[in-house]
Amino acid sequence: MELNEYMEQGILQIASTLSNFYLSDVKGSEFLLSFADKLQKSALIRKEHEASGRHIPTFLIASIASQCNLHCAGCYARADGMCAENQAQKEMSAEDWKRVFSEASELGISFILLAGGEPLLRRNVINIAAEFKSILFPIFTNGTLIDEDYLELIDLSRNLVPVFSIEGDKVQTDLRRGAGVSKSVENAMNKLSMRGILFAASITVTNENLKFVVSDNFLSQLHSNGCGAVFFVEYVPAEKGTENLVLSNEQSDWLNKETAKLRTDFTDMNIFSFPGDEKDMGGCLAAGRGFFHISPFGAAEACPFSPFSKMNLKDCSIIEILDSPFFAKIREIGKRDADNHSGGCTLFSYEDEVRKLCND
Repeated sequence: MELNEYMEQGILQIASTLSNFYLSDVKGSEFLLSFADKLQKSALIRKEHEASGRHIPTFLIASIASQCNLHCAGCYARADGMCAENQAQKEMSAEDWKRVFSEASELGISFILLAGGEPLLRRNVINIAAEFKSILFPIFTNGTLIDEDYLELIDLSRNLVPVFSIEGDKVQTDLRRGAGVSKSVENAMNKLSMRGILFAASITVTNENLKFVVSDNFLSQLHSNGCGAVFFVEYVPAEKGTENLVLSNEQSDWLNKETAKLRTDFTDMNIFSFPGDEKDMGGCLAAGRGFFHISPFGAAEACPFSPFSKMNLKDCSIIEILDSPFFAKIREIGKRDADNHSGGCTLFSYEDEVRKLCND
């Protein structure tokens, strides 16, 4: 499948989820009508750039916080040093992020995934994101910091979509994230559901929880809680000694088949899988083919799981980064195994080569 066609299908899936969730809700339907119009305008902007020879990704991933109130086992953000104590002074300022969001909006970028650290620790940045109504901001959160002020903001700004990071059931979630975290997530889900607000779940898939998290029973429970979308993210080892949690090629293929089946069984829930079957996309989507990652400190990285950078958003524009030779070379690496990709993260397999590019 051609890349732009694949990405447009993803946008249609998201629009479908918004429609299913918000058609019967007054605030939601008002947002839906406005956002649908903005999606079309953004698509036209991207097509204009494409016609001139520049590909604009549909998504960005912005890790806006270097701090977190939890210490989850196997956290990639802590393992690569992006998330650590006493680094807040190095973070991009709220004004820096406002400029990035503004550039993204002008380029037709429709979705910016906010991550961390814990993104809800940057309340000033979340408030700014709410102002950019042409962009949908999924907020990947541990769910422990959604207070009444955040509930009110999200209720008024439906372009902010909480995405709760969980590991499966309560036992699995608390085992990795800490005692009581699952209860905090459950409480936050209930409060959002009572207000008719769309939220999603993000699940790190390992060979230990694979069968459970793609089961009909688990998805049905999420659905009954009011969850409108699910992100399945294959585990990429961030710490030595955790390689045993990585899915085998056969398990990755099985996950892709099961998620395809789940999309048929749960038609009113949007189900995403990362990295998914990269054969369908002509290779890895990182380094601007489908998205790129911005660290809390402004570093422009191909992907959160490939934390190597030669440029910084503090002194570079999005266009300059997309046009950079560094990203161009990484895009070529990402397409290398497209025809015989067997699952998992492509760039992780070429980490040494990407690291060398960064040092050249």
